[in-house]
Amino acid sequence: MKLNTLIKSLLTSLLMPLGAAMSPVCVAATVHHVHHHAGQATALHAVSAHSAHASTLQRRAVHAAGYAGAHTVVHSSGRAGMRRASLAYRRRRSFERFTGSSFVDADLTTGDVTAGEDPVVRAAAVEALGNMNGTVVAIDPKNGRILAMVNQKLALSGGAEPCSTIKVSVALAALQEGIITKDTPVNLGGSYHMTLTEALAHSNNLYFETLGRTLGFERVRHYANQFGLGELAGYNIPGETLGTYPDEVLPEAQGGVGRMCSFGEGVSMTPLQLGALVSSIANGGTLYYLQHPTTPQEVLDYHPKIKRTLDISKVIPEIQDGMHAATLYGTARSLRANFNEFPVMGKTGTCSNNGTRFGWFASYADTQYGRIVTVFFLEGGRPTFGPRAAELTGVFYRNLWDHSYFVEKSAPDQSTAPGNATVLGVSQ
Repeated sequence: MKLNTLIKSLLTSLLMPLGAAMSPVCVAATVHHVHHHAGQATALHAVSAHSAHASTLQRRAVHAAGYAGAHTVVHSSGRAGMRRASLAYRRRRSFERFTGSSFVDADLTTGDVTAGEDPVVRAAAVEALGNMNGTVVAIDPKNGRILAMVNQKLALSGGAEPCSTIKVSVALAALQEGIITKDTPVNLGGSYHMTLTEALAHSNNLYFETLGRTLGFERVRHYANQFGLGELAGYNIPGETLGTYPDEVLPEAQGGVGRMCSFGEGVSMTPLQLGALVSSIANGGTLYYLQHPTTPQEVLDYHPKIKRTLDISKVIPEIQDGMHAATLYGTARSLRANFNEFPVMGKTGTCSNNGTRFGWFASYADTQYGRIVTVFFLEGGRPTFGPRAAELTGVFYRNLWDHSYFVEKSAPDQSTAPGNATVLGVSQ
């Protein structure tokens, strides 16, 4: 029997007893991260099921049929001006048509204000991004200084759906609430269990949907706001646009809180917001206002500004393992093709909207001489996806390594001492 016929037969026989008027050609689903560079798709699971039993039956049917060619497609939705991704299952890659371009001919750095940036970091970022349509933001996590911001127009825009990078926020929330540890086996249906480390490494959607439903929307939103989503990330950065977090949960027909926690459906996140969140993980729990010096004098006069102190220091080791596993053998392993001198912790994200695909990768390099946080955000067509952003991040770290950036500094930067930071927010 042909694969398509087998899929249709299995899904029909399993769903009919549930009274589901659902066609196997268009089963609403969430897609676990798609690796197009390998020509393979990862496991797919159903959301919007009317019961846990229905979800389990659908997932087993998908697994049994193999779901060759699983892919993400888009239905436009949401407020005007907000780039959102609404995903559904399709068996054939050809169903999704990309009209966005992953590459540009023009110079994306035109108009960037660079006099206050670190020239070595900026050169490394510009070279790594190349002619890809996107932006790079590099941050010193110990003080919130933006070391480089390539294609500032895009970096400061209203952002886009965070895709699977939203899982970082959800993981921190579940860890702080004591719902899980990194080794807690979470039941995803039947005998199928997974831990946080594996779920982050492989960007497993069903795992984070389960966490989201356990937390509930109010707690998910509370922690997202505490981590800086829905707020301006920068301090007096001209042109910065606010990324938003919704006040109401998605309707169940659109995936509910589960979809919000696996893909960030309904959320608009900026590269600066994601960079500030990852910086708080890298520095032990301080959420700084990001600042972008525009002159050498502003660099000399730099003074860190604390937005709030997050109570995450005890759970950071729990999330670090999964973020490190992502680069070792998970969705971000393409980074290691270019750089493996130091451990890198990160999270990928891929989704699409109205013919344009988004590719995210946020990370920090853990070196003996300090840490640097980097966010790559790409827009375009089929060549644009999270693992590609991770690959470019590896080029970025390689460029810094080749220019001896990761070396012991001759003298400490007095402006970054904890006692010199201004606290502007309220500690949690």
